[in-house]
Amino acid sequence: MAAPKFLECVLCGHQQPYEPFVPATCKHCGEQWLEAHYDFDLFKREILRGLPGRPLNLWRYQDILPLENPGSLDLYPAGGTPLWLSQRYAPALGHNFVYIKDERYGPTSSFKDRQAAVGVAAMLEGGVKEAVIASTGNAAVAYAAACARAGIKLWVFMTSLVPQEKLREAALFGAEVIRVSGNYDQTKQIAAQFAQRRQLLLDRGASSIPAKESMKTIAYEIVEQLGWRSPDWYIQAVSGGLGPLGVYQGFKELLRMGLINHIPKLAIIQAQGCSPMVKAFNAGKDIAEPEIPNTCIIILSTGDPGKSYTYLYNLTKQFGGTMESVTDAEAFAAMRSLAKSEGMAVEPATAVAFAGLEKLIKNKTIGSEEIVVVNCTGHTFPVEKHVLGDQWAVDVHLSEGQSAAPREGLRAALENLDEKVTTVLLIDDNDDDALLIRRLLEGRKKYRVYHAKDGWEGLSQARQKLPDLIVTDLTMPGIDGFGLVEELKLDPRTKNIPIVVVSAKDITPDERKRLNGHIEAVYQKGSLPSRKFVEQVVHVIEEEKICAKGG
Repeated sequence: MAAPKFLECVLCGHQQPYEPFVPATCKHCGEQWLEAHYDFDLFKREILRGLPGRPLNLWRYQDILPLENPGSLDLYPAGGTPLWLSQRYAPALGHNFVYIKDERYGPTSSFKDRQAAVGVAAMLEGGVKEAVIASTGNAAVAYAAACARAGIKLWVFMTSLVPQEKLREAALFGAEVIRVSGNYDQTKQIAAQFAQRRQLLLDRGASSIPAKESMKTIAYEIVEQLGWRSPDWYIQAVSGGLGPLGVYQGFKELLRMGLINHIPKLAIIQAQGCSPMVKAFNAGKDIAEPEIPNTCIIILSTGDPGKSYTYLYNLTKQFGGTMESVTDAEAFAAMRSLAKSEGMAVEPATAVAFAGLEKLIKNKTIGSEEIVVVNCTGHTFPVEKHVLGDQWAVDVHLSEGQSAAPREGLRAALENLDEKVTTVLLIDDNDDDALLIRRLLEGRKKYRVYHAKDGWEGLSQARQKLPDLIVTDLTMPGIDGFGLVEELKLDPRTKNIPIVVVSAKDITPDERKRLNGHIEAVYQKGSLPSRKFVEQVVHVIEEEKICAKGG
């Protein structure tokens, strides 16, 4: 038997029996966060024996999951995901102890598979035949797959802002998909009203004991995979916050059993366009004000985290930690960096966590010797075009249909390709200036134009894309144009890329001397009409091409 012995209120300490499918609310003070207690002494003895005969997935820890008799069920597999030591991505950031908890290895490539596995197992045990869930994407797909295996009809409510691929995937598993023209919080309200009217079970996310308990298996796996050690930091991107709340329940249980000697600091990362938790944390408040989401990373678009934030805030105060936000652009840049350095394709929501990691390492919040674990979940098939832009591939048209290309057609195609692969990197924090130059360049010829909004992003893109020309402003946040030029010239990969500098301010003789010999030209903003400036940029490109062919 593995059902909880009792539930205990984290606020007043009141104990009460566990009742499946009943919202976990303290009957004494009304608190909505109750902790499940099991026979931890018995489970510790099993751990010390090495958990013999246990599967290598979350059911390895079935003694501390809220089911009466797991052995009698056809259990849906989830968990048992690998923990990788970053070999190239983190070392490039100056850190050698970053581990990636790779939840992409779940049945639907998401850590929500754990929630679905335990939640649907509880439904099976309780004889539930039909259920309702509201989701921003991953949970819906995970529950749809698990319910398909269990023969349970599932109604999925998702906002119409969710990428269509996610909607279709949930439908593929046989779920009834309801697309709501509204935000996620409104979608949850509609789902709750539907479930109440139809008298169906509503999965309640963080207030559901099976959902919360499922996530603590991540902590158990991390600690076991690290040789029964606890990391110094655990990092996760959040929307509603269920994941890390459950994970930290696992860390607390491991500490209580004496199997680890400390609980890791917690880093919560949010998309800047929907970061009510970060704003409240920075203001020192334990209650987050709801906000209207303004991010294209829809999976992280919970504008009202409710009590979840308060619980996460208390965890950071008790065990240490921080909350940080990153822009969508920073997340997409981290996604590309991770893919190119570790060969790992992740979805935008996970990229938010890695962008947060980059910030925390850069500002030295995370020490260079500290052991860090980042939750990595999701795959890239729902990636929208703004992640890679419109120019992520080059088309070469040889002939109509599949017939062989005539020689003249091949020559024309190669000439066309030669024009298309001419790339220009614009580095300017002024979006209007950059957009104007980009449009003029693309109108002049079929150049592929990339834009970076600051020096650090520009340096990263220059190293990744190796453009034919770089046009950079001198005054930018982060590393300025002078530092950028020096970094580019020190790197063997980029030292021969011609650079054109533009500046909004007068350049002193000393500054010109600093740039001398490193750039092709320098222009004062406004000294030339935009079209004339672009013509001169094109001239530099063509001159470089001629020199390259002659050399």
